[in-house]
Amino acid sequence: MPANDPAHTAPPLIAGLLLAAGGGRRLGGRPKALLPYRGRPLVENAVRVLREAGCGPVHVVLGASAAEVRERADLSGCVVVDNPDWAQGMGSSLRVGLASLAGTEADAALVSLVDQPGIGPAAVARVLGAYRSPTSLAAAAYEGERGHPVLFGADRWADIAATATGDKGARVHLARHADELMLVECADIAEAFDIDTPPDLARLL
Repeated sequence: MPANDPAHTAPPLIAGLLLAAGGGRRLGGRPKALLPYRGRPLVENAVRVLREAGCGPVHVVLGASAAEVRERADLSGCVVVDNPDWAQGMGSSLRVGLASLAGTEADAALVSLVDQPGIGPAAVARVLGAYRSPTSLAAAAYEGERGHPVLFGADRWADIAATATGDKGARVHLARHADELMLVECADIAEAFDIDTPPDLARLL
C-alpha cells in the first residue's frame, strides 16, 4: 500500500479536558470534585467517562480544595493542573486547561464538566465522532439546545483562551463562530443536568 493510503493515517489525538475546579458555593462550599458518587469522588467518574469514550490524554483542572482532591481522588495517569483563580469562573479554568495542552500533540480538546454525571461515554464518543480537522467545532445538543461536552480543534485554542472570561467559558468564541458549530444530538443517550444545589444531590444516589 502507498504510504499516503488512508489506512496508514493515524487517528486524531483528542485530549479530554475536565473542568473540576468549582467550589460548590450553592452546595455550602463543598468542592464538586469531591462529591460522593457510587462510593468514590465525582471527579473519578468524570475521568472514567472521558477515557472510556476514547479521549487521551486526560487533563484535569482543579481549583477549590485542590490539595484535598489530589489526596482523596485517584487521578493517576491524568495531567492535573491547578487554577489558583478558580473563583473567577469557568473561563479561567478553561484558559488554564488549554494552556496545559499547548505544545502537546493533541489535535483537539473535548471539554467536559465534573458535575454532569448524566453524560456518559456514549454521548462523549458521539461528540468525538464529529472531529474532522484541527479547526473542528462541535458540541453535544439536548433537544436542539447546545450543551456539554464541547469539542475544540487545536487551531481554535488561542482565540478561545483570549476570549474566555468570567463564567462565559467559550461562549464568546461559540457565538462568533455559530455558523461553523456542529451540534451533535445526545438527548437520547444522556441527561445534561448539573449538580448545583442541595436538591440536585439526590441525582448522585
